[in-house]
Amino acid sequence: MEAAVDQVARLSLAEPASVDPDRLAQLYERLGAQRGEDLVCRAMEELAFRLGQAGRLYEAGDRLELRRCAGILAALADEIGMTALRRVAESVAPCIDSADAVALSAVLARMARVGERSLYAIWDLQDLTI
Repeated sequence: MEAAVDQVARLSLAEPASVDPDRLAQLYERLGAQRGEDLVCRAMEELAFRLGQAGRLYEAGDRLELRRCAGILAALADEIGMTALRRVAESVAPCIDSADAVALSAVLARMARVGERSLYAIWDLQDLTI
């Protein structure tokens, strides 16, 4: 039995962020620098709030509000070019609909990882290019 323990592998859960810089540039071009920056900052604050809220709703077992929260999160992410986060957030509803608790737990953990990395990535893009 000890030999099996020696073969346990530790998986690294590194999630790449996917931010579309062209989407941000279009947003800034359409709204102007100041309004674009204001919108992105408000969206980032709302995304951070929604990521935390999703975890709380999951723990509380409120699947209806969790579904709504993930939908809002997906729309916000799409608006500011966070393509990976949008895709993961859109995966929440099918997990809820199929009552797949394991998949839902995994998708929410992935959404938290991708969300965190995406927020950092967009922050870095703002500092460098906009």
